[in-house]
Amino acid sequence: MNDTPGWASPGSADDRNTNPPRPAEPAGSSQWADNQPPPAPWSGQTGGHGAPTPPPAPGWGGGPHHGWGVPVAAKPGVIPLRPLGVTEILEGSVATLRGHWPTVLGITLTVSVFAQLCITAADLAFGIEPVKQSAEPGTDEALREAFDSARVALINALPTMFIGLIVTFLVTALLTMVVSRAVLGRKLSLTEAWQEARPRLPQLLGLTFLLPLIAVAIAATAMTPGLLLGGNSGALLLTLGTLVGMPLMIWVMVRFTLAPTALMLERQGVMAALRRSARLVEGAWWRTFGIMLLTILISFVIQLIVGIPFIALGYLADSGGMSDLMAGRTPDSWQFLLVTGIGAVIGYAISYPLSAGVTALLYIDQRIRRESLDLELARVADLPGSGTPSPTSGFTS
Repeated sequence: MNDTPGWASPGSADDRNTNPPRPAEPAGSSQWADNQPPPAPWSGQTGGHGAPTPPPAPGWGGGPHHGWGVPVAAKPGVIPLRPLGVTEILEGSVATLRGHWPTVLGITLTVSVFAQLCITAADLAFGIEPVKQSAEPGTDEALREAFDSARVALINALPTMFIGLIVTFLVTALLTMVVSRAVLGRKLSLTEAWQEARPRLPQLLGLTFLLPLIAVAIAATAMTPGLLLGGNSGALLLTLGTLVGMPLMIWVMVRFTLAPTALMLERQGVMAALRRSARLVEGAWWRTFGIMLLTILISFVIQLIVGIPFIALGYLADSGGMSDLMAGRTPDSWQFLLVTGIGAVIGYAISYPLSAGVTALLYIDQRIRRESLDLELARVADLPGSGTPSPTSGFTS
C-alpha cells in the first residue's frame, strides 16, 4: 500500500526485475547459431496485455542486486534504506548501541541510576510489609488474605510504575533522536540529543501518561460490571469481561505503539500522533505485535541474565545470608537493595536502548513501506543523485 500518490512503493512489481542483461560474448565463442528467436517472457516480466516490462531505471527503484535476487540498498547508517526484516530491525537497534555507545549509555545509565535511586528510596520509605498468611485459613479468610496481599502488592508497585513511566518518557525522547541520526550515519552527543528533544517534551509527557490511562480505562470498563454484580454471576461476568477486555486493550496499545516516535520525529500533537500511529500500523498489526512481543521477551531475558547473579550476591551481602532465600523472604537491607540495584541499572542500560531502537526503526520501516521514506532518507543523507530533502520528513541533516 502506498499512501503517497506518485511514489512507487519499495518492493513493487516494477522493482522486481532481477535479471540483468547478459554480457556480450566474444565473436565466435558461442556454439549456437547467430540468429536465435527472442526469449519468451515469463509471467513476472510482462506488463499489461502481455507486453514485456522494460528494464528498471537506474537509481533507487532499480538498483543492483546480489545473491538470490535480494536488492542491494544504500546503507549510510545502521540500516539499509529499504523495507526491513525483523532481524535487520534488531540488528539496527544493536548497531545503534554499539556505534553510538557514548551517547546511548550516557542516556540510559544516567536515567537508570536516577530511577533506581528513586525506586529504592520509595521502597524504604513507603513500602508496606507483606500480609502474613495463616497456617490453615478457611475459605473466607483465604479470600480476604488474597485480596489484602493483592492490595499491598499494588500499593508497593505504584512508585515503581510511576518512575517507570518517567524513565520511558526520557529514554524515548532522547534515544529516538539518536536512532534517527544513526539511520543517516550521523552521531549526536548527549547535549545535542537533549536540545533536539526538549521542544517536544511536554507533548511526549502527556502521551506517556495518556497511553496507560487508555489501557486502564479499557480494562476497568470490561471488568467493573462483574465486580459490582458479585456472586457467581459476577464472577462469570468478570471472567467474560477479562476475556474481552484484555485482547481489546492489547489491540489498542499495539495500534498506538508508534505514537511516541511519530510525535518526536514529525512534531505531531498528542492526538495527531495517536492517529498517525494507527494509520502506520493498519494492515501490519500482527507484524507489529510480533516484533514488539519479541523485543519484550529479549529485554526480559537480558534483565534476567544480568539480574540473577546480582540477586544472589545481594542475598550473600545481606545479614540473613542464603537462609532468607531458602525461606522465600526478600531482604530489605540497604546492602541487598544496593547490590540488586546495580544489577538492575546494568540490565536497563542494555534493554532500554534495544526497546527504544526497535520502536524507532519499526516506525521508519513502516514509513519506508507505505511512503517511500527511503527516498527521503537518501536525500537527507546527501547520497549521490538523491535530490533535495523535504523539510517535512521528520529527519534533518
